[in-house]
Amino acid sequence: MQDNSIQTSEAVTNGIRILVTSQFSHAKAQEQRWYFSYSVRISNEGSETVQLVSRHWIITDGSNQVEEVKGLGVVGHQPTLAPGEAFEYTSGCPLKTPFGSMRGTYQMVRADGNGFDVEIAEFALTEPYTVH
Repeated sequence: MQDNSIQTSEAVTNGIRILVTSQFSHAKAQEQRWYFSYSVRISNEGSETVQLVSRHWIITDGSNQVEEVKGLGVVGHQPTLAPGEAFEYTSGCPLKTPFGSMRGTYQMVRADGNGFDVEIAEFALTEPYTVH
């Protein structure tokens, strides 16, 4: 049987690879809350130093309710990555349904001041053994 509790996504934009792994954490079904954790690895496979300055998440629950989250950095950091370097962090997301998805972008700046968006490919948030 396949383990459907771990979901992944991967995208590369301008030499920046974003790998996300998500999994179900726990539920408080009586409160209509399902909690998921996700780990992100941001790898600079390009030839220029970049800094992550902000994030934009689009979170969709199983009822197609969409929430957008924007903010500076990730988990209190605005990491600068030289070529070959990576930054990893773990965070979480509550939903009002036992499944949904997340996708988004990181806003990066090169050393010369030019900015660009990096894609975060969509990944599933799924309570194991939930039919949807």
